[in-house]
Parts: sequence; C-alpha cells; structure tokens
Amino acid sequence: MTKYIFKAFFALSGLLVLSACNNDFLDRFPETSIGKENFFNSEEDLSLYIYNLYNFPGGGIYSADGYATTDNAANTGATELKTMMTTDPSSATITGGWNWDRLRTINFFLENFGKADITREALDHFEGLARFFRAQFYVDKVKRYSDVPFYDEVINTDDEAALYKARDPRSMVVDKIMEDFQFAVDHIRADQEDGAIDKWVAMTYMARYALYEGTFRKYHSELGMEGSAGAFLQKAQDLAKAIMDSGRFSLYTTGDPASDYYKLFVSSDLTGNPEVILDNIAINGLKNSGNSATIFGNYETSPSKDLLQSYLMADGSFYTDQDGYLTKEFVGEFVDRDPRLYQTYAYPGFVLVRTETYSQGGGLYVQQLAKNFSGYHQIKGFVNVTEAETINDTDVPLLRYAEVLLIYAEATAELGRLDQSTLDATVNKLRDRVGMPHLTTNSGTDAIQQARYPDISDPVLLEIRRERRIELAMEGYRFDDLMRWGAGKLLEKEPEGLYFPGLGKYDLNGDGVEDIILIDQSESIPSGPDKEVNANGVALIYYRAGLQGTDAGVYLSEGNSGTVQTVRERGTFVDPKYYYRPIPQTHVTVNPNLTQIFGWN
Repeated sequence: MTKYIFKAFFALSGLLVLSACNNDFLDRFPETSIGKENFFNSEEDLSLYIYNLYNFPGGGIYSADGYATTDNAANTGATELKTMMTTDPSSATITGGWNWDRLRTINFFLENFGKADITREALDHFEGLARFFRAQFYVDKVKRYSDVPFYDEVINTDDEAALYKARDPRSMVVDKIMEDFQFAVDHIRADQEDGAIDKWVAMTYMARYALYEGTFRKYHSELGMEGSAGAFLQKAQDLAKAIMDSGRFSLYTTGDPASDYYKLFVSSDLTGNPEVILDNIAINGLKNSGNSATIFGNYETSPSKDLLQSYLMADGSFYTDQDGYLTKEFVGEFVDRDPRLYQTYAYPGFVLVRTETYSQGGGLYVQQLAKNFSGYHQIKGFVNVTEAETINDTDVPLLRYAEVLLIYAEATAELGRLDQSTLDATVNKLRDRVGMPHLTTNSGTDAIQQARYPDISDPVLLEIRRERRIELAMEGYRFDDLMRWGAGKLLEKEPEGLYFPGLGKYDLNGDGVEDIILIDQSESIPSGPDKEVNANGVALIYYRAGLQGTDAGVYLSEGNSGTVQTVRERGTFVDPKYYYRPIPQTHVTVNPNLTQIFGWN
C-alpha cells in the first residue's frame, strides 16, 4: 500500500473545518459550526470529524531538542524555559498553554457521535479515537500544570459550577487519562491505513505515558506519589511487551549499519516500513512535509558537544574514558564512534548539497562558525537534496518500534527485573542495526553518566538512559526525559561546541589540508586577494576569535582557545518549581478557585 491513497483523505478532510473560538475556553463557550441535527449521521461524518482532530507534529521534531531547551542542543531564540531560568518569572509573564478549545471539540464529538446509524463495533472504534485524543490533550496539560480541571462533557456558558471549578488532583486526572487510553486500546481497530491511528498507535502512546508518569512519580518527591510509581511502570512494561509479542513490527534494516538509521528520517515513503508504528505522511503539492533546511543549522539551533560526547566508541567503550577527550578537535571526535553519530551530526567528509541556510555553499562540508552557535551541524532529518518535490515528499516517523524496545528496557530496569535476555531483546537489537557491541548486565559505570544522574546507582539503567538519548536524539524526546527523571539541573550547563587549542589554521573536513584560520578578535580579516590560500588552492576561511561580549566572530571559552561558546548564562533551574508552569494570571483573576501550586504566584 502506498501513501498516495491518502490523496482522497486530504481532499475530503479539507471539506470539514471545525471552527474554534479565539477566546479562551474558560471565558467563552461558542457553539461549533457543525450542527448536531444535520451531522453525525454516518461513518463518513464521524471519519471527517476525527480526521480534523489529527494534530501530530511534522519535521519540526528534528529541531525540538533545541527549542524546548535541553542539553542536546543550543538555541539562540528566547524559549520559554530559557527565559524562565534567566529572569524572575511569574503567572503574569508565563502566559501560554491554558487553552481548552480542543477539549470542547473532542467532548462535543463524544456527546453526539452515537447518533450515527452504524454498528456497535464502529461506534466503539470512533469513541476510542476521540478518547485517545482526549487522553493526549490531558497528558499535555498534566505535564505542564500537574493538577488541572477535568471535563468529560461540553460545558455550557451558564454552568458556573463547571466554569469556576478548582483544579482536580493529578491522581484523579491521570486515572481518567489511563481510562481513556485503555478504552482506545481496547476498541480502536487494529488494521488501519498507514498514517492513521490504530490500536497499536494508541497502545504505544499509552505505554509512553505510563513510563513518563511512573518515572515522574518515582523521581519527584514533591508530589508524594512515589508509592504509585510501580503500577505505571508495570503498565508501561506490559504494553510494550504486548506490542513486541504481536510480531507486527521490527527494526528497519537492510544490513547497512552506516546508513540504515539515517534513511528512516529522510524517506519519501515510510508506508509499510516495519519499524514505523505511525508516520506523518507527506505528498508533494498536496500536503508538503515542511522539511526545512534550518534542521542543518545556521538558523537558531545547533547540536551540543555534550550529546556528541555521550556516543560510545565503536568498540562499546566510553568516549569519556579516552585520553584527552575534552580537548579532541573536530576530526578526532569522529574517529571510531557509534555509527549513529555519523548519521546524526555532519561529520568530516560530509558533502553538503542543500544550502539555503548555509552561506558558505555546498560541497565538502566545512563548518560555518558564528556567534552563539556550537559549530556542529545536524543531518538527522535533513533532506540533503535541492529538488523541492523530494523535500516536500518526505515522511516523518512519529512512532518507531525502537521507542517501544526502549520503553520495555527502561520500565523493566526501573522495576528491578532486568536480565541479559531483556537487554538482548531490546537495547542490543538497536545496537545490532548499527553494528555496535552488546550491552551486558555487568556493564561498568561511566563516571560522566553517573554524574548526570547521581540518584541512579544501577550502571545498566544508566546505559539504558544513554541508549535512549542516542537512539532518539533530535526527535524531540529529550525534554520530557529530563523532566520525568528530575534532571532539570542539567539544563544549567551552557551548551558548548568545537574545541580549538589556540589561534591558527585547522582542517575541518579530514582531508589533511587546513580549511579555516582563527585570528585574534583585535585583528582584521584581510580582503579577498590577501587571504592565505591552502594546499588545495582554496582561500582559508577567516574567523576573529574572542570572549563573549566582544565583537569577535566566534566565541571561545578562553578567548584565543577553548570550546566554542553558545550562551553566556543558561541561568538557574529552580527545583521543583520549574518542572511545572503557572496558570496564567488573567485566568486566576477570573476564577480565584484556580490557585497556584509549587511556589508559583
């Protein structure tokens, strides 16, 4: 089955537009433009309504580690958390997120879908889809606010009890989330078109959230819910195992460890791919992918040295055990590493074709250094061609079987039941794809990884966390992982970039010939004819180096040497306050029952 069957879907779904009021849900409750008297009569009606609830991300996932503020990437933009950490935030300044129109649209469907003259099985399927979306809606709210009002019906404008209700406790809301997920898992059809929600999609999202909630409760003592963490971890393990045992999915591989991983993220057709549980399908000219050249870099985000140093050596040993790892230059950082590094970061010898954000032009890749950027560039998810048709046609793998394996491994380890057979069925399958040595239960402890997570004593769990970071790097998982693990303090460390031992000439593409020259920021870059030419007859690229705050072209930690600096100060992560957000002040003013928690005002 090819993805072009979705042409009909996109054409049909465009006919149905659900009106949403711009005013807030808790301020005003408009009637939807769909009249229940003349709609909800057939399976086609229900399908059209449900399709318009689809709001899955696209190619933006590949920049999310930067925009969410994580240790995987630097970001030059004013992101919410970065702003919080460097200011004195309050409910008057943190104003996003408290919107409820989508919930009303979902609940409106649930109150009216039963009118359709279709079988009970079909009704249950559509109820499952709507409840899946409601669960997803409340997952986002709980992650942001913890305690939130729960509504499972459309609220009328004269229902003051509902309009002015207080927050419901997290435990109650999460129980409702899990009930909705379970109904979805039990009733959504197992066999649906590629790109559509089916039983396995619902099961994977439920497993993901069960792992999130279980670990969040375990590592956040401020909730006082540690005693219930195990039940969620058990649920995550059970769901992941059910998906594994179904035999429907497997890791994508052609036997080429140097490229199979990369191909997953630049494919023009993921339908039928055995690893993809849910893909966001793109069709050139009808539903373009949105794949942007900014993924590569030179816009706002850039990969960090900290992430690069987390990748293992090709023999499975810790990179951070290498002599002088802190002062390795760019070419040396890529010698004998986990092949996923070369399929995520632009590496020495990479040939750049697509150059919209890269003023140095195409050809053999030489970093374009600039203020506040790490100097590393990203190729995971970056479609390195110039043909618009190919770029627009690129699918996005939103749910991968790889994540299911990692959910099972982590939940099992957190429950204290992990053995070698678990590792062989999960982490080691991921490593087999890229030709990496297996993880064993007698793995040693990496001191750097231990320092990241000082509350973890199990070296195997530490390595599972590493494997998750590497396998899912630059897919938008890292922020949630740091939040649920209670590792927000890691965000205080400023992301760094390439290391330069001093001023002078450097080879950055690995051909043994210098490409750039660093000069002191007090000097002037010579004009074209006066620039020094390298052994290949190419003029060197000049950069003025200096400390942050100067007019240098690239910032180094020691001025004339050191690591490339991206931001002067990441600020302070206030624990536990910054794991949550305040209800915007305007809404608390309207409804005083919405009190703030965790120190917010």
